Amino acid sequence: MRRSLAAAFALCLSAGSACAQEPIKLDVVNDALPKSLTGAPGSPDAGKKVFLTRTLGNCLACHQVTSLKSEDFHGEFGPSLDGVAGRYTEAQLRLIIADPKRIFTDTVMPAFFRNEGLSRVRPEFVGKSILTAAQVEDVVAYLKTLN
Repeated sequence: MRRSLAAAFALCLSAGSACAQEPIKLDVVNDALPKSLTGAPGSPDAGKKVFLTRTLGNCLACHQVTSLKSEDFHGEFGPSLDGVAGRYTEAQLRLIIADPKRIFTDTVMPAFFRNEGLSRVRPEFVGKSILTAAQVEDVVAYLKTLN
């Protein structure tokens, strides 16, 4: 039994996202996150997948994107993301995805890269962010293609 618990604990430590993370601290400067969360640029193709995946970003549930008109169930609650790359800088987009309430205080958009100070979180998700740092960077890279 002890070996099983020790193995489970070790697996939990190595899995990272499977267990609660350290509190995420964002280096916000002038309502933006100027530094990449990973130190590397994201992939637009991977970002599009996160954007569309219902169990990840699920962005299309609230937002419309004309170039994705072949996809079902565009939302009408959030603003259209057509031309979003022209309205916001990369650093602003990064913060909007990571923690949108820092810019839009009344938004209902979830904080995709925050893991504390949240309400109504299911017990198995306490201490975890919705997206990883790499996934945030990927979505930013995809949004930069929406001119």
